[in-house]
Amino acid sequence: MNRVGTPTLDQLRLFLAVVRTGSFAGAAREMNRAVSVISYGIANLEAQLGLTLFDREGTRKPVLTDAGRAVLSEARAVAQGIDGLRAKVKGLLDGLEAEVDLAVDVMLPAEWLGRILRAFATEFPTVALRLHVEALGAVTAMVLDGKAALGLSGPLAIGAEGIDWRDAGSVAMVPVAAPDHPLGRMATIPSGAGREHIQLVLTDRSRFTEGRDYAVMSARTWRLADLGAKHALLREGIGWGNMPLPLIEGDLMAGTLVRLAMPDNPGGLYRFAGIWRRDRPPGPAASWLLDQFAALQQRAVGNSGLADL
Repeated sequence: MNRVGTPTLDQLRLFLAVVRTGSFAGAAREMNRAVSVISYGIANLEAQLGLTLFDREGTRKPVLTDAGRAVLSEARAVAQGIDGLRAKVKGLLDGLEAEVDLAVDVMLPAEWLGRILRAFATEFPTVALRLHVEALGAVTAMVLDGKAALGLSGPLAIGAEGIDWRDAGSVAMVPVAAPDHPLGRMATIPSGAGREHIQLVLTDRSRFTEGRDYAVMSARTWRLADLGAKHALLREGIGWGNMPLPLIEGDLMAGTLVRLAMPDNPGGLYRFAGIWRRDRPPGPAASWLLDQFAALQQRAVGNSGLADL
């Protein structure tokens, strides 16, 4: 039975340098070593593996053998893994988090979140991220309970004991219904008309919303813990309700939902806050996220003329 030795990381880097540059001389220049050192290192690697990695006969440049091509992807994976390990350890020594647990309010437009997290992945490639999407007071509860280091919460978080916060933009909430809903068919909606129809209301099970209602007008309510389900039921004409404007702009253009001109419920601004526990200040990566969310305050558009909810 053939015994396979254990190649060193340096031998694998020599091998990858020869492949990358196309020659022993090129690898020597790239790694600032003598050609003889490169040649000796490759010979030792081949001896360790019991394989010939390069065909050196009849050509001025080393050509990968079938065995060399088979080993190449594994060698790259090992080298990249070591590079990733070193970067993560360096980040930890510099105070960078290994992972960030982020809880965001479901009202945050997915396009905004996607843009920020894409930039986060580029800025902090070694930091893992765990994302939670919650409604209303559940974001604050996750931060206070230590299940999330950072939250992007709605207005419920402001003033919560043990929480520090900073402004992080807002989104317009507008009342909508299906075009065949009784309110959707009205050219002019009289004051109080919304109370006569089912209102679809987003809710959660957190201690911060127990016994409290937000922008609820109707005595007839269906309560849902999922914004997507609320969206679907609105389109089915089951009731009316307030929705984030960016989420339903496509529906308004397509006519699957209509914006309701309700004199006693014109909609309003749902303000976000970046939050963290006062005794657990955010690290470098979480602070960067806070800065990006705070920048939403400057970029929010289409909210003029609406009061806070």
